[in-house]
Amino acid sequence: MEENKLRQLLDSLTWKEKVGQLVQLSGDFFHSEELTVGPKKKLGITQEIIDVVGSVLNVTGAETTRDIQEKYLMNSRHKIPLLFMADIIYGYRTIFPIPLGLGATWNPKLIKEAYEIIAKESRSAGAHVTYAPMVDLVRDARWGRCLESTGEDPQLNAHFAEAMVRGLQKEQNGHLEGIASCVKHFAAYGAAEAGREYNTVDMSERRLRQDYLSGYKSAVDAGAKLVMTSFNTYDGIPVTGNEFLLKDILREEWGFEGVIISDYAAVQELIAHGVAKDEREATLLAMNATNDIDMKTGCYANELEPLINKGEIDPKLVNDAVWRVLKLKNALGLFEDPYRGSTVIQEKENLLTEENRNLARKVAQESLVLLKNADNLLPLKPNHQKILLVGPYGDEQDLIGLWAVHGKSEDVVSIKSALEKILKQDNFSFEQGCGLLSDYQFLGEFGATKEQIGSLKMTETEKKIALKQAVEAGKKADIIIYAMGEHTMQSGEAGSRTDISLPKNQQEFIEQMVELGKKNILISISGRPLTLTKEVEQMDAIIQAWFPGTEGGNALVDILFGKVNPSGRLSMSFPENVGQLPMYYNEFKTGRPLNSSTHRGRFVTKYLDSPNAPLFPFGFGLSYGTVDYDELKLSSERMTTDLEISIRLKNQSPYECLETVQLYIQDVTGSVVRPTKELKKYQKVNLLPKEEKIITFSLDRSDLYYYMKDMRFNTETGDFLVFVGKNSNDTIQASFELI
Repeated sequence: MEENKLRQLLDSLTWKEKVGQLVQLSGDFFHSEELTVGPKKKLGITQEIIDVVGSVLNVTGAETTRDIQEKYLMNSRHKIPLLFMADIIYGYRTIFPIPLGLGATWNPKLIKEAYEIIAKESRSAGAHVTYAPMVDLVRDARWGRCLESTGEDPQLNAHFAEAMVRGLQKEQNGHLEGIASCVKHFAAYGAAEAGREYNTVDMSERRLRQDYLSGYKSAVDAGAKLVMTSFNTYDGIPVTGNEFLLKDILREEWGFEGVIISDYAAVQELIAHGVAKDEREATLLAMNATNDIDMKTGCYANELEPLINKGEIDPKLVNDAVWRVLKLKNALGLFEDPYRGSTVIQEKENLLTEENRNLARKVAQESLVLLKNADNLLPLKPNHQKILLVGPYGDEQDLIGLWAVHGKSEDVVSIKSALEKILKQDNFSFEQGCGLLSDYQFLGEFGATKEQIGSLKMTETEKKIALKQAVEAGKKADIIIYAMGEHTMQSGEAGSRTDISLPKNQQEFIEQMVELGKKNILISISGRPLTLTKEVEQMDAIIQAWFPGTEGGNALVDILFGKVNPSGRLSMSFPENVGQLPMYYNEFKTGRPLNSSTHRGRFVTKYLDSPNAPLFPFGFGLSYGTVDYDELKLSSERMTTDLEISIRLKNQSPYECLETVQLYIQDVTGSVVRPTKELKKYQKVNLLPKEEKIITFSLDRSDLYYYMKDMRFNTETGDFLVFVGKNSNDTIQASFELI
């Protein structure tokens, strides 16, 4: 629709119709009268508002969305189509690894391709908007939503944010071919105190800008159509009513002209936060902060029009919000085709194709991180040893994680089925050995009945039989592969935990099995970094698999048997114990550093009962064979505008490998305290067996910018250190002076 006609449409709407465009309801309100009685009563939503509502939450499927849209438009005076928005975080039907696994690829270009597939599948299923990517910086593995983040580094997160947005919003000939991206959760949600979901965030503006805003800014710069507010407070003010974040930074400073939508019920939760006494005040705060859409509350629906009529709110705020919603619908082409080409036939053709599966397999391969490989146990040779697979994830198809809400476990390739494709029956066996958990009571909070919970738990007799069978099979095996990890419901939203080790019953099972003295390989399935301190001592090899997605089993077997050389590198540090959290490699310098202070003994920054260092640092990951780094050279010892930095790589192994070369800097002296290291550049480099390559990085002066004492984003002359290596700890060092 031409812009002048869109303006005419806006002007023709009544206030109630305008308010409707700013209200989002769930699909219950549109299916039948029987299903909508409860929600309407709970929210106090009238049928009059439902008839003019602007968007629908988490309804997908071509048949369903077409039916709702068709019925809605039949009763619509102005024929303004509904927007269908959904949680499509890392896959629609073809499920890719969780975003923390995507971060471990260090390959934004590949992930952009993955998100193009996600958008194509989603669009064919009737979705118009996805609540993705989540770009929250996370440094506390207790937080369940580590699952949705790409990690702890501002630079790496920003690159993935851009790639995901561009993949979702793929354009062709100036038209949006994909779906609209709603970046979340603005802002700093990943810094919730104690890693507890929905908790307070309190930090300086400098830290906010330096570390936490980069992912959102990158997504906005990449053209994200929507931004979702976060549940947390910032500087004592809940984000959904925070004018500094939404209005001053996002709208005015960054120039964001798209739609801001609250997270689920966040407008109403301004009351619980204690900054609004009722829904009317909550509505006023959110609208004044330029929050456009109220997700799943009755605040805007019931209070916005009275506020306008009483002159308590500027009508321009409402008109501007409605205009942004209409512009989004227009950009998606909904006025010309309310279904965006979605049909049942197209949906079937586009979902879970062989091409999609192949890309999911490749992404999963690059996401897997080899954490240990003692005596080069891996890769294995097919049918050269007797292999026993044990553990609750061995023959489990539920490898897609909590937020793959539209995926289906029956589509997943399990580890057992993938192994059976390449191993002869005489060389392979499987025993579950133990249950996933010993106690499933927590599932009651997610709606599970007592009967369902009871059916999951092994009886004492079943436990003894399972252990005995695993031990007997283990005696006959040469190698035991353990497929262990978290329950799906133990990570993701509302999955905060204080114990992030493997479940106790799994640990006890491992302890009894390792007494057999066989070679042991752990496959760790999780939505967060785990404390694998015990397992590092017990296992000969460890693969961090995350929740690897639809093709997870095939990808793991590709790695285990050397069809693919592991190349995943951690984008989030693994703590030695939970008491170290929050943990991140780019920590600030202190006056009493552990290893270089003039103070001695206990009077330095350290724990009395734990090392400071992580179990596995940011950027860590092994490959088969080794790559040597040497001859670090700088084009000059003094930098004015730019600097060339080169290093020689030599693949010492008979394996082709994909090496992630990482460059960090340290600003030795600044007007404010600076981090010990900051990632600035990285390259994925393919090396043939025994191949040597010279890799060059270009540092620009702007790469050294930070928020200085006066809060200007610039840099200061002085000495810098540069580090190049395999991870944030294992580096070669040089220095230069910025003049």
